[in-house]
Amino acid sequence: MNERIVFDHEKRASDRMKLLDWLDHSDERLIQMIQSLVRVPSDNPAGDCRPIAAETAAWLEELGFEPITVPVPAETVRQAGMIAVNNVLAKITIGDGRGPVIVLNAHGDVVPPGSGWSYDPYGGQIDEGKLYGRGAAVSKSDIAVYTFAAMAIRELAAGGSGTIVLVFTFDEETGGEIGPKRLLASGKVDPDYAICAGFTHSAVHAHNGCLHLEVKVKGKSAHAAIPDTGADALQAMNRLLTGLYEYRNGLAQHQSGVPGIGSPTLNVGLISGGINTNVVPDECTIRLDRRIIPEEDPIAVEQELIDRITASVLHMPGISVETQRILLAYPFGPVDTASPLISALKTSWSDVMGGGELPVEGVPLYADARHFDEAGVPAVMFGAGPRTLAEANGHRSDEHVLVSDVAAAVRVITLTLYNLLNAEAHDSL
Repeated sequence: MNERIVFDHEKRASDRMKLLDWLDHSDERLIQMIQSLVRVPSDNPAGDCRPIAAETAAWLEELGFEPITVPVPAETVRQAGMIAVNNVLAKITIGDGRGPVIVLNAHGDVVPPGSGWSYDPYGGQIDEGKLYGRGAAVSKSDIAVYTFAAMAIRELAAGGSGTIVLVFTFDEETGGEIGPKRLLASGKVDPDYAICAGFTHSAVHAHNGCLHLEVKVKGKSAHAAIPDTGADALQAMNRLLTGLYEYRNGLAQHQSGVPGIGSPTLNVGLISGGINTNVVPDECTIRLDRRIIPEEDPIAVEQELIDRITASVLHMPGISVETQRILLAYPFGPVDTASPLISALKTSWSDVMGGGELPVEGVPLYADARHFDEAGVPAVMFGAGPRTLAEANGHRSDEHVLVSDVAAAVRVITLTLYNLLNAEAHDSL
């Protein structure tokens, strides 16, 4: 038994050195892949993500994978508010393939760049160790990191058993319904574990859900000279908004028990209404964002909000209100921090980072990890990036990722894959 232990530890140490050495010689190519992906615009909206899918598939093919492009039907894409979407998959079998199926999922669609950039948002320029561009941190860097981690396992043939599936989707900014959710529902993806796009200095095991609600107040138009003959939709909306902001102030009292999540939030992000300056407005519309902590019931949250909205204008003559759900994303997690997935990630992170313990926490945003969680798949968010989304300027001008974080992330993911694929051998020690 003692000889077995020595042999296994020596093999694992040898495998680790070989994997890290292979990555040392691949870092430059990895960065080139990120730059290439950043240089392909994939703004969502508008949501034509065929070019970025094609670029991703071309890279996978060049790197020795056999990518499968999975088109999404045009009508389904239109209903999701996009123009065109193809998902891209690539699978490699390790050993006899009887071990776990591990999905690595990142998205290639991005929010539009907006203004205020110091660097070309589609340039992929590197300056003082930072790679700039829209999607550099969220999450085109993770497409490349996951690809090269899978390559390292494939090239070194370091033993173990299972399957690695690269799942690159392009609708995260509109909810992931026709990306991960569709692939899971169709059975094209059926993993035991999922690692989803994230950052390098912590693992995310929980995130908020989100309700997007459109609220339309209807009144009756009239000439501005005789406003009492109409029903002012803007006046009604003012009362409705006042009630919503009072409701928002009370949300801070409900704190999540998951570190990093905080309290529920509400934001009114869009408003439109009216016909002309001299006309009593007959319609006013808003869209709101209500973040849902893991402890809340999303359906109950939605109903409570609709009840409040309806009640706020109930006794206003000539006024009616309509609500429409635009999005309801369920919270993710929390995943058990002692799960094999997170345990393997913690071990690898400590190894690469030179000690310490990987922080495991929640985040107040929502992402595609929830689709795996809803399907009963243990998932965690981890990838290339800083300690917080704000540090990377995610969704803001001058978004960037540190080259050093990319290097650390690919090594952590590679060793995590190795640990999971060799779990049976580890258990025998």
